[in-house]
Amino acid sequence: MFHGSTIEISAAALRANLDFIRGTLGKARLCSVVKGNAYGHGAGAFIPLARSLGVDRFAVYSASEAFYVLAHVKREASIYIMGDVDGPALEWAVEEGIAFNVFERQRLDMAIHAARTLKKAARIHLEVETGMHRTGFKLNELPEVLEVCKANMDALEIVGICTHLAGAESLSNVPRIHRQKTKYREALAIAERVGINVGLRHVACSAGVLNEPDILYDMARVGILQYGFWPNRETEARYRTAHGLTDDPLRRVIRWWSNVMSVSTVPAGGYVGYGSAFEAPGERRIATIPVGYAFGYARSLSNSGHVLIRGQQAPVLGIVNMNCITVDVTHIPGVEKGDEAVLIGAQGERSISVSSFGDLSDQLNYELLTRLPHDIPRIVVEKHD
Repeated sequence: MFHGSTIEISAAALRANLDFIRGTLGKARLCSVVKGNAYGHGAGAFIPLARSLGVDRFAVYSASEAFYVLAHVKREASIYIMGDVDGPALEWAVEEGIAFNVFERQRLDMAIHAARTLKKAARIHLEVETGMHRTGFKLNELPEVLEVCKANMDALEIVGICTHLAGAESLSNVPRIHRQKTKYREALAIAERVGINVGLRHVACSAGVLNEPDILYDMARVGILQYGFWPNRETEARYRTAHGLTDDPLRRVIRWWSNVMSVSTVPAGGYVGYGSAFEAPGERRIATIPVGYAFGYARSLSNSGHVLIRGQQAPVLGIVNMNCITVDVTHIPGVEKGDEAVLIGAQGERSISVSSFGDLSDQLNYELLTRLPHDIPRIVVEKHD
C-alpha cells in the first residue's frame, strides 16, 4: 500500500501503439507478450487495459505467469505459454484450456497422457528448431512427431506451429534469419505432406514484424513494441528511414516517479553518501529520493544518473543506496519536501527515456524494465501529465 514510488501506465499511449502495430500486421493476428510482469509495466494493470483496447491473445513464458494472467482475463481471452510448463503445471494448463509450446517428444507424450487422463484435449503449438538452438523439434524429427499427433487427434488440438528468430534486430544476422525462414517453410511443407492442419503459423516477434514483414503469416508475438519501445536503435532507424517517418510513431506507456523525501545542504569539501565517491567542490543543496537499487534504480547510476524535479535535471550525487538516492538541486530554485521526482518519463518539457536511462546503467530496455519490482504500485491513467 505504501511505497516510495509509483508507475503510471498510459491508456492513450498503449492505444496509439496498438493502432501502429495493427497497421503493420495486416491480416496477421496480434498476440500480446506479457512475460516478465508485462515487461515490468505490471501485468495486473496492463492486461485489463489491453483487454479494454481489444487485445484477446496473451503470451507468457511460464505456467506461473499464465496462472496470474488467467486471474485477470478469466475465459475472455486466450493464453499461450511459450516455455516452462511441465509436470503438474502441464496438467493444469490442459485442464484450463491454456495452449503451450511442445518442442520435445517427452512433452508431447505428457500432453497426450494428460489429455486422456483429464478427458480434455491438450491445446498445443508445435515449436520447430530453425537456428535459434534453444528449443524446438529438428526438421528430421518433425515427420514422426506429426504422425504421432495425427494418431492422437482425439487428445490434441494443434493451435499453431512456430519458431523464434535469432536476432531479427540486426542486419548482421540477416543470413542466419534467411536460413531460419527457409527451414520454417520446409517445416510447413512437411506438415502439408503428412496431411495435418497445423493451425496458426507464427514466427515474428517485435523485430520480425518491423524488419521481416514476409514472415508475418497468421499471428505475431509482439512484446516490447506495444510498450512503446523499439527492439533496438538499429531497428528504429531502419524502419523510420524505410517509411519516411520523421517523428517516432511509438508512445511510451510507462512513467515512473517518486517524491523528494528531504532537502539538505552539504558544505564545500563534504562527502555525499557512503565512502568518498563524491566530494562537494562547493556548497551543494541536495534532495533525497526514496528509491534505490532495491527498487530497480541501478547502482551503476551512481554519479551518472539523473532525475527530473520541477522540470529540470537533477544529477545523482554519490553512490546509489539500497533504498535511496541523493541528487543535486543547487541549480533548481524552491525545491522542497514532497516535490515530484521523475525517474523515467516526462516532466514539463524534459524527459528521461528508458533507453537513456539504460545507456547510463549499461542495461538493455528489456532488462531494466523487467527488473522493476512487482510491489511498486502501477496505476492506469488516460495520459501522462
